[in-house]
Amino acid sequence: MANVRLRLAGMRRAMEAKADPRGGTVSFGGRTHRIDELEWDAPIGGAMYGVALNDGKEWAALSKEMNAPPYEKPPEGPVLYMKPANTINAHRRPVLLPRGVKHLQAAPALGLVIGRTAARVRREQALDFVFGYTIVNDLSIPHEQRHRPAVKEQARDGFAPVGPWIVPKEEAAPLSSLTARVYVNGRLVQRADPSRFRLPVEQWLAEVTEFMTLYPGDVLFFSWPADAPLVTAGDVVRIEIERIGVLENEIALEQGGDE
Repeated sequence: MANVRLRLAGMRRAMEAKADPRGGTVSFGGRTHRIDELEWDAPIGGAMYGVALNDGKEWAALSKEMNAPPYEKPPEGPVLYMKPANTINAHRRPVLLPRGVKHLQAAPALGLVIGRTAARVRREQALDFVFGYTIVNDLSIPHEQRHRPAVKEQARDGFAPVGPWIVPKEEAAPLSSLTARVYVNGRLVQRADPSRFRLPVEQWLAEVTEFMTLYPGDVLFFSWPADAPLVTAGDVVRIEIERIGVLENEIALEQGGDE
């Protein structure tokens, strides 16, 4: 059993509980509940920032493009993108496939939830500002363009399932061992771990907070998009990160959408 922070539908604030991901149960208020019997809400309340081009496989695949016009060199600092409030979704809630779109890319991501105000932090102290870890399904509409923000493709309603809870970092395994596995309709389709990150998350925290402040409840997340699966209506996406939990969502056809 791990101590976690979670929020259920209808709750204004997150609460403390004990979770057993392997056993599929969560305990609070003196009772034990099946995880799949509860109606969940996202356990976070702050802003969500993704670190782009952190996946080493993606970086290698885009190397030629990054050295071509108009930039003619790879980015030197962190490249961030936002998942605004409209994108935040929860465990076991549907994700709507937009009308006219055939597939979504479902990239697993490790989310670092900030525990105290972080500005100009040192790399060696970066994790002192982290409360804990959560899972993010970094959904997007597949796209080729790289020369402008992909807001239309990445910031659709419900495109950032988070949860089901936050595990305090003291309860989690070392970051280097937090392996992510993605299952689509019960079949394992992707496995990734932080060894693929171009820089350690502590370094990214230091570089990001050099120019912007992160506040308690904010999430800085790191995805593995290079070999992330494409999913469509009817698919169930299940992301597991060891010692963190399981985040599951079904892709549902938006009303009036195309089969």
